[in-house]
Amino acid sequence: MSVNQQAHTGPPYGQPQPGYQGYQQPAYGGQLLQGVPQSQYGAYNGPMPGYQQPVPPQGYFPSLGFPSKGSPVSLNSDTSLAPNFIGSLRAPPTSGAPPPVSGASLPSGHLAYSQFGHGDVQNGIPASAAPMQSYIQEKQRPPASQPFLPGSAPTPVSQTSTFQQYGPPPASVQQLSNHMAGMTIGSTTASAAPPAGLGYGPPTSVPPVSGSFSATGSGLYTPYTASQGPPPTSMSQGLPLAQPPFPGQPISAQRLPTQVPGFAPPPSSTGIGPSPYPPTTGAPRPPAVPGPPLAGQTVAGPPASQPNHVSSPPPPSPMAGPHAGPPTSGLHGAPPLAHPPQPGYQMQQNGSFGQVRGPQPHYGGAYPGTPNYGSQPGPPPPPKRLDPDSIPSPIQVIEDDRNNRGSEPFVTGVRGQVPPLVTTNFLVKDQGNASPRYIRCTSYNIPCTSDMAKQSQVPLAAVIKPLATLPPEEALPYLVDHGESGPVRCNRCKAYMCPFMQFIEGGRRFQCCFCSCVTEVPPHYFQHLDHTGKRVDFYDRPELSLGSYEFLATVDYCKNNKFPSPPAFIFMIDVSYNAVKSGLVRLICEELKSLLDYLPREGNMEESAIRVGFVTYNKVLHFYNVKSSLAQPQMMVVSDVADMFVPLLDGFLVNVNESRTVIASLLDQIPEMFADTRETETVFAPVIQAGLEALKAAECAGKLFVFHTSLPIAEAPGKLKNRDDKKLINTDKEKALFQPQTSFYNNLAKDCVAQGCCVDLFLFPNQYLDVATLGVVTYQTGGSIYKYAYFQLETDQDRFLNDLRRDVQKEVGFDAVMRVRTSTGIRATDFFGAFYMSNTTDVEMAGLDCDKTITVEFKHDDKLSEDSGALLQCALLYTSCAGQRRLRIHNLSLNCCTQLADLYRNCETDTLINYLAKYAYRGVLSSPVKTVRDALINQCAQILACYRKNCASPSSAGQLILPECMKLLPVYLNCVLKSDVLQPGPEVTTDDRAYIRQLVTSMDVAETNVFFYPRLLPLTKADVDSDSLPAAIRNSEERLSKGDIYLLENGLNIFVWVGVNVQQGLIQNLFGVSSFSQISNALSTLPVLENPFSKKVRSMIDMLQVQRSRYMKLIIVKQEDKLEMLFKHFLVEDKSLSGGASYVDFLCHMHKEIRQLLS
Repeated sequence: MSVNQQAHTGPPYGQPQPGYQGYQQPAYGGQLLQGVPQSQYGAYNGPMPGYQQPVPPQGYFPSLGFPSKGSPVSLNSDTSLAPNFIGSLRAPPTSGAPPPVSGASLPSGHLAYSQFGHGDVQNGIPASAAPMQSYIQEKQRPPASQPFLPGSAPTPVSQTSTFQQYGPPPASVQQLSNHMAGMTIGSTTASAAPPAGLGYGPPTSVPPVSGSFSATGSGLYTPYTASQGPPPTSMSQGLPLAQPPFPGQPISAQRLPTQVPGFAPPPSSTGIGPSPYPPTTGAPRPPAVPGPPLAGQTVAGPPASQPNHVSSPPPPSPMAGPHAGPPTSGLHGAPPLAHPPQPGYQMQQNGSFGQVRGPQPHYGGAYPGTPNYGSQPGPPPPPKRLDPDSIPSPIQVIEDDRNNRGSEPFVTGVRGQVPPLVTTNFLVKDQGNASPRYIRCTSYNIPCTSDMAKQSQVPLAAVIKPLATLPPEEALPYLVDHGESGPVRCNRCKAYMCPFMQFIEGGRRFQCCFCSCVTEVPPHYFQHLDHTGKRVDFYDRPELSLGSYEFLATVDYCKNNKFPSPPAFIFMIDVSYNAVKSGLVRLICEELKSLLDYLPREGNMEESAIRVGFVTYNKVLHFYNVKSSLAQPQMMVVSDVADMFVPLLDGFLVNVNESRTVIASLLDQIPEMFADTRETETVFAPVIQAGLEALKAAECAGKLFVFHTSLPIAEAPGKLKNRDDKKLINTDKEKALFQPQTSFYNNLAKDCVAQGCCVDLFLFPNQYLDVATLGVVTYQTGGSIYKYAYFQLETDQDRFLNDLRRDVQKEVGFDAVMRVRTSTGIRATDFFGAFYMSNTTDVEMAGLDCDKTITVEFKHDDKLSEDSGALLQCALLYTSCAGQRRLRIHNLSLNCCTQLADLYRNCETDTLINYLAKYAYRGVLSSPVKTVRDALINQCAQILACYRKNCASPSSAGQLILPECMKLLPVYLNCVLKSDVLQPGPEVTTDDRAYIRQLVTSMDVAETNVFFYPRLLPLTKADVDSDSLPAAIRNSEERLSKGDIYLLENGLNIFVWVGVNVQQGLIQNLFGVSSFSQISNALSTLPVLENPFSKKVRSMIDMLQVQRSRYMKLIIVKQEDKLEMLFKHFLVEDKSLSGGASYVDFLCHMHKEIRQLLS
């Protein structure tokens, strides 16, 4: 894909330009930044020829944690990829059983002690060696600058970039490791008898099947059947992986061949190869969604506390004890029957196909002389075989993009440029298109016709974050004041003046780039044109030369044609028994004393213009008069909650500095007043109504901060009942769990939006709270929702206070309306996010903060032309925190294409996944979850099949060919399908699912990227002398070594996983205790210890916290501990306990779907 930027015609942006009198000029774009050096090592491309790979001791599989007699037998077809061999030496369960869990009793024949001594760090697979990733020695890693996310304290530019939160696919094609090209396929003879079964269940002897999927039973993609659990591992190999593109092949594709040499090739029209089972022509395809176990079936594995969200585990449950040993027959039902071996196939003893993997390059091998406890010497490894690491690796793609695009600034002057990936740390220079921090698109080259768009099925969408925070090196949007006449706009479509408007007739008129209407230039705005047709003041006016800028709005843009008052913040505290008893009320009051000094304010103002008010409530509401002239605050009680009114006007909303002593006195008294309360019931809707009425009376917009603990069952408007029902999961009525109980809150939200009353909700539930209903007001007003299940002061205090501080301090626009205009040919048809819409074009938000995104989908309504391209203009009208009415404008120009190859070359997978997740998460409100999952799989199969059919060079149907820009689509899509909203495990609560659904709907691309595919970092590989993070590794259990410590983050949680064989010195340095058994799971922060390792790990965690919009909960996980189930939920390349497919299995399934579409 072309990233060549055309040179800009005008003068360089470095010098201050004339004409920006009165604006501050923070380096208007292009000053030369110190270059960011690239890594001095190239990308890792496989082992060096002639480099002897060490072989692990026979029968030792790091991922199992104990020696095993039954190492998988090598089938040795270099292209077959056994579904279970995602990337490392895992011996899979033969019948879909999950690996044994904590304390499980080992099957006979397994020795319960490890092969290596406790001090050994190198056993297993050291984390750093993420395959296909540049391998850099620890001491020599360039420092990494911290990923920038809104609200972060960004890094100086001079740091080297290894990681950052924004950016697109590398321009170069990722070649698969060279050692795979031209590989010879050895065929093993069954010289040594394969060792006995693995011990996970009865040895099943299903013979291998060639090529793709067997016709029946185990070969059909079992995780997607409605009643079964994870698929048996005897599924046929399906996916083979590919040789790198050869000179004759299109470089845009990554090929994953499926045929297994030595077997008859499968017929090209179907995905079915010769099978040991009787053919079942016309057999129905299994439905594509896993269900939870049916009645009577048990799911192995203790209930982990809620995964994927920020809840603490509930008090210890009786089920959390050790397991009674691994199930022998899979999660559900009986094991697959043993089939008689077919002639001509090598028999497999343990039901797993594919080769034994030798250790990966750079992974420590076995210690010399390690005893092979009781296992017979196996057959010698075959000389060369295909490495399952050849399936596309997110880690590699991220690393390549960082290396290729992290060092150069991204200059936005060229139309249709794909930006660096969100995970790349890069600088943006605005030269006419909005920064990717504000807008990212699913494709930067869109089809000219609707037919072509329908054919490709690639959704055309933009993820827009209008108030995104920028790093300090980038200039904030300039504020342009056109005086009383206001911004210059097109007469017909009302688009705002922007760099793409065409001036004609010597500058007296301009032609609109959106609707082609010609408009007179107002006299005060007239300027002559130069010889190229550009205005001579082009570089003096932000709206003519930049992609993003702001206009000061005139009174015509204000409600009731009068300028707004500064907004107000109202703190509404639940003082029922639960809130007081847990220490929450006292904590909030203590924090507010200091936090009120940090209310948001306009850049140059001495103090914030925001006024504050206070309400407490249980079954009744208490309002407080904190007028500065009072000696003591006064309390007024409103017990008639059915007809809510505000009992005082003067003295309710006050300036913090004027009323400081009265406010401090009130905050001291509240915890004492309610210390002995026995009131357990609460109201909720009247609390919101009270805040709304107060803002109406004060004639201003504002935000309510509501701290709430329980289901509102007290007699009052908006009263709710407990309707939680796990039995609805996987039925057609499941959608009711995501819908509000009553329409009352929708109407309340509508009133709030009309007044500019935004609601932020902090929830502290100990049981079901009905987030789906309570969250409606928050969601539709543009607010944020935070949830702290089983809140405990000692473990959750830090997280709550950090979230509260950030929520109070962050930049927010009030009373906002956003409209997206497009050039002729496409129009905005669908919107996703936290907002309210009263018509089809205007997105209304009572509040919009710097973390919120609005996702917009576009559809064709006419043909587009390749010459003129397509334009988007996002205009946001809002009130600033000082009460100033402003318009923020973002413009973006895209290319248009008549060739599908151009579309596929300019897509951005991260943005595509962001859109697809939001689309699916909205779908669950109206359709059964199974339907939503099937639709997602089908759409992605169609996208990839269209590419295969129209863009890839002809090749056998046995190859899976993925577009270079979309090679991560299957792995990321599988993560979305396995997420708690679409496929909940038994321990996930209904509230968790509703909470996650709302969170994801307004996430930006960087947040969904790490949420669906978490970041896994080997802490023991961190260089204590540099600022950089260690290289990430892939999310799979087999990448973990028992001798290492890992950190996993997903934007909501940070897990620190400690292997059982970690050296005592490291444990002492990090946790301050002398042995593994003494490490406490209850830690919510790491102890502050004076040693380099402790300092490094704590600084890494602080760095990650700063990048994320929420404070992540720290969870310490010891290997083989009950919390490990929760941790494994985030190893998204593996099979999930709730029935989600592993990456490899899903890739096979996608391949099959694509082949069915093509045939």
